[in-house]
Amino acid sequence: MRKKEALEHWVNLKANQDILPTPVVYKHKGSTYDEDGIRITGSKAFIDSVLSHLKQVLAYESNTTRLQIVFKETVDRETGVETGKYNCYVQVHERGSEAKMVNTAFNLYGR
Repeated sequence: MRKKEALEHWVNLKANQDILPTPVVYKHKGSTYDEDGIRITGSKAFIDSVLSHLKQVLAYESNTTRLQIVFKETVDRETGVETGKYNCYVQVHERGSEAKMVNTAFNLYGR
């Protein structure tokens, strides 16, 4: 989509839709780059402000799925020095059958 089309698409979206990621299948092999996920980059304050609008995603830390989250400071590739900027990546992954049974039996996540 070109910028104009993308903005029009965004404007026309129904507000506050449920966030419905498809979990990455258990024991997935290879890259998950093309799987449903959230990537937020920039200052810690910016990332925190976006995450504060995504709290419903926390429900995926459950008996049957888990959240994979990476929140780390960016390192300059050439110098290896931390930049003061951050990366946050979030994906939902399916739990294995044994974890699902144990978690459900002991209601570890209450969901």
